[in-house]
Amino acid sequence: MTGSELPLVVFSHGFGSSLDGYGPLADFWAAHGFVVVQPTHLDSRTVGLPQDDPRTPRLWRFRAEDMKRVLDRLDLLEAAVPGLSGRLDRGRIAAAGHSFGGQTAGNLLGLRVLDPGGGRGEDLSDPRITAGVLLATAGRGGADLTPFAAEHFPFMDPDSADMTTPALVVAGENDDSPLSVRGPEWLADPYFLSPGPKSLLTLSGAEHSLGGIAGYEVRETTDENPERVALIQRVTWAYLRHALGVDDAGWTAAQKALADGANPMGRLESK
Repeated sequence: MTGSELPLVVFSHGFGSSLDGYGPLADFWAAHGFVVVQPTHLDSRTVGLPQDDPRTPRLWRFRAEDMKRVLDRLDLLEAAVPGLSGRLDRGRIAAAGHSFGGQTAGNLLGLRVLDPGGGRGEDLSDPRITAGVLLATAGRGGADLTPFAAEHFPFMDPDSADMTTPALVVAGENDDSPLSVRGPEWLADPYFLSPGPKSLLTLSGAEHSLGGIAGYEVRETTDENPERVALIQRVTWAYLRHALGVDDAGWTAAQKALADGANPMGRLESK
């Protein structure tokens, strides 16, 4: 790894995964000028947390704390990687995540989790985070959830009204989540229901794994498509460089290539 003033991406894994997942994205970003840090959350299969653990209802809260802890201890993390110390650009930090990890990243962008009484919930946004990438991220809760989801995942009740930090939302056209009664359009809620500069990449034919971003040859990928993964790599990289103020050329090219549904792989829109 070469270069200095390297921007940072803190990546939150999906439910059950770990820091060892999402190689197709993490490796690409790291090979193209970013430092990528991936915490392992309590819900990871590698942790083996019992279902009746008293912390389970607040897993979403512990996840956000994990992300903040990474930022709080950057000095320690830098020192642990030979040759990295002093090379981070701490003014350029993004949060990213897939599935449940997308909600976690969203928390740092201003997304709140409604409390059981209907209150707006705690503000966990972090001013150190200035951009985000939310991949296959849950939409509105309440009546939009299936009865199973409402019973077992009460923290899946996000409020995007204060999620003002710029973000790219990535949604699969065929991501028909078993957690919602609304179908694939539910995954676009973080774009449509949040204020501030946002972009939405809708991927044609993509399901929840978005072609295979969760890892190399992982079993849960139901829509394996290397070409789609390559598109996500390029577009997310270009967006992060744009949103963090590094360079706009790649993002401008991506917008042109994916505008107005002209590309069979997907479409890109912004507000």
